[in-house]
Amino acid sequence: MRIQRITKKQYNSKRCLVCGLGNDFGLQAAFYELDSRELLAIFTPKDEHQSYPGRLHGGISSTILDETIGRAIMINHPDQFGVTVEISLRFKKPVPTNQELRVVARITRDTSRFYEGTGELLLSDGTVAVEGEGRYLKMDLAKIADFDHDDQDWRVVPKASDPEFVEL
Repeated sequence: MRIQRITKKQYNSKRCLVCGLGNDFGLQAAFYELDSRELLAIFTPKDEHQSYPGRLHGGISSTILDETIGRAIMINHPDQFGVTVEISLRFKKPVPTNQELRVVARITRDTSRFYEGTGELLLSDGTVAVEGEGRYLKMDLAKIADFDHDDQDWRVVPKASDPEFVEL
């Protein structure tokens, strides 16, 4: 285990399945940049996110890993977003619902048009449950979607529960 300092909290939105704070069926994940140049996601999956009773659906595991690896580019390029080109996963352990989980991701290759990254979904004891790696196309948000920052509440939402340090 290693202790990491949080250097910055990233934006949330209103309706996104992963970070949308106004999406009652979403993960409502919070994203934090670490001093290790990695990105940390913290979320608590609900029963609505299950496949088998008490187990997170594999597609949701893929979704949170894809989002976290995809957002990691914002650490070095704050105005860039990623469009997933490919992603692969290795499922190692069952992932429970209704408890806080973490995903940690980092960029492993960064070129002018593309980047690659890896990430892990961690259980509460730090065990790696799912590993992922992906390749992404860099794009400006305006070219990806008709995105109104104000309408989507695209902003940092500070919370009293935001940690200053994490143990990974």
